[in-house]
Amino acid sequence: MSRQAFLIGSIVSLLQGCGFSPIYAPDNGREDGPASRGLAEISVALIPERYGQLLRQALQSRFYGDGTSRARLFELKVRFSISNDSLAIQSDNTATRARMIGSASWTLTGSDPQAGTVASGIANAVDGYNIFDQQYFAADLASEAAQRRVAEAVADRITLQLAVYFKKNHAG
Repeated sequence: MSRQAFLIGSIVSLLQGCGFSPIYAPDNGREDGPASRGLAEISVALIPERYGQLLRQALQSRFYGDGTSRARLFELKVRFSISNDSLAIQSDNTATRARMIGSASWTLTGSDPQAGTVASGIANAVDGYNIFDQQYFAADLASEAAQRRVAEAVADRITLQLAVYFKKNHAG
């Protein structure tokens, strides 16, 4: 066991020597770092459509996961769409598989109208599901589950992009 601890300690010290630090690491004696603080200060604007609601809920759970209340200094606006492609076309021209592609472009602005755009980016995710022949409800449930997975994956990408922004620009 001590050999593993020594190996892990060696790796950590090598990474710190290269300037590596975890994105959510605390700094300056605080219990949270700039990435965590910055994410907690974002208000997520409404996103239209059901899959937009799923994305907004996923973002909010990532930003305010610890339940601490902070002033909302930023507003995140997201344009999100999901497109469907039919795959695995059979000889009778029916599809047995569908692919969903989620695309989001986001803009982070200061809550003060004069602040303007602080950061922006794009996040994409792809998922798929099987289309069940003559089982409408099963296909509908599979489609909804794929929409949720796409929204969760896009939320992960947006959260990571924003965390990197706050880590680079708001440290200290």
